[in-house]
Amino acid sequence: MGARNPQTQAKRAREFAVKEKRERKRAKKAENAALRAAGIDPYAVEPEDPTAALSSETELSSEAALSSEPEKTDG
Repeated sequence: MGARNPQTQAKRAREFAVKEKRERKRAKKAENAALRAAGIDPYAVEPEDPTAALSSETELSSEAALSSEPEKTDG
């Protein structure tokens, strides 16, 4: 087997990456289609851990409360 040109190797790598991306996209579309067929909205995803969502909401609300307080200035 002969030596391969580095440009050819780069081209093959790009083509392989595009092929993998297409396959992932097709799989994702098929999964979403199956969810829609089952009557589930694929984009209305609930968080896997409900406590994690609640803790992030409380962190955001506490940060909002801190930022809503007027800044005190010396002067």
